[in-house]
Amino acid sequence: MSRSEADLSGNYAGAFDGSLPFGSRPAVIVIDMVEAYLQPGSPLYAGVEDAVASAARLVAAARECGSPVIFTNVEYQPGGADGGVFFRKVPALKVFEKGSPLGAFPAGLSPEAGDFVITKRYASAFFATHLAATLTSLGVDTLVIAGVSTSGCVRATALDACQNGFLPFVVRDACGDRHAAPHEANLFDLQAKYAEVVTEAQVLALMAATVTR
Repeated sequence: MSRSEADLSGNYAGAFDGSLPFGSRPAVIVIDMVEAYLQPGSPLYAGVEDAVASAARLVAAARECGSPVIFTNVEYQPGGADGGVFFRKVPALKVFEKGSPLGAFPAGLSPEAGDFVITKRYASAFFATHLAATLTSLGVDTLVIAGVSTSGCVRATALDACQNGFLPFVVRDACGDRHAAPHEANLFDLQAKYAEVVTEAQVLALMAATVTR
């Protein structure tokens, strides 16, 4: 650990040392892992292929365990009038106008029968959607979060999961961002204040344990 990292950890010690338990009824949510972030020609390309592979393993494990699987995507009317300030602030969101191939799920990480799809227009998967109601109706208490980007829609969804009473577990291997710096900074802050940040191996073991309870 570098001196700056030690100073940072020391500054947070004693004030942000809490932890959250893993619940008995988890669901996996994959945030916006669509072609816009995977195609090199896209303005949103993020180079997160390793995170996609990790998310695919999480989804496979959830289906095996009988846990709900939720995918989110983004879609706007042509011109983005339904995207409000967010669409105006981020011009690259035009790739999510209805009918764009960049809004499609990749072949290796797509919804199957029995999965849920939440179409959103803002950063959080909870904002102006039926996600909270769906999770409640399914009896879900824990949300295992994968997707892109760590500093944007993943962070916003984890924060809203906390605020809506669901235990957020953010899987660092299965999340990605355009640069390592915002990725790591936001994982640090999420762990300190709002969520548990875990590895793929850790969460796979936790999910498997819920089957035998």
